[in-house]
Amino acid sequence: MVATPVQLSLDSFLASDYIETSPAWEYLNNAAVQKPMPKFRHSILQKRLLFALTAIEPQYLALPELRCTFGDRSIVPDITVIAFENIQLDDYGEPEDNFTKAPDWSLEILSPNQNVHRVVDNLLHCLKFGTQLGWLIDPGDRSILVFKPNQEPSIFRDEQLLPILPEITLELTPQTIFQWLTLGQKQ
Repeated sequence: MVATPVQLSLDSFLASDYIETSPAWEYLNNAAVQKPMPKFRHSILQKRLLFALTAIEPQYLALPELRCTFGDRSIVPDITVIAFENIQLDDYGEPEDNFTKAPDWSLEILSPNQNVHRVVDNLLHCLKFGTQLGWLIDPGDRSILVFKPNQEPSIFRDEQLLPILPEITLELTPQTIFQWLTLGQKQ
């Protein structure tokens, strides 16, 4: 069950202790909104995508559930891919805890009963603030809706090669991604 939005300012939201509870809370349209609890297929896809994306280092870092606060929103994409050059470092050369930029690539996995318009709205917000690529993965439809700046979204299915950031040499298709849900097979 998703909680009813609570109206407050972004600063009040970020100062609240409850936003770090699971499932994650996001701030959009002056309200705190809790994401739905991930289900089994969501978790499998998130884990396997993160594993596949580890091959993109050292240019990029792929992280699960990283809070990104920018443009009067605070969102928590299922997977965030960030170029190392865009990671804010402290005086020790370590990443700042608060990430205050749009990710380079934002990946969302649609959960049952999740509001698809809210997820699309977050991906469009990311693009507005500099994200280069967004994916909305729909396990129920076995499709991936791809967002790029200044372009209409495109739906990818089956063996269509998915767009990846230009510097990354990784080839994925929706069929490959959704086959990860068949347990007991070698991956």
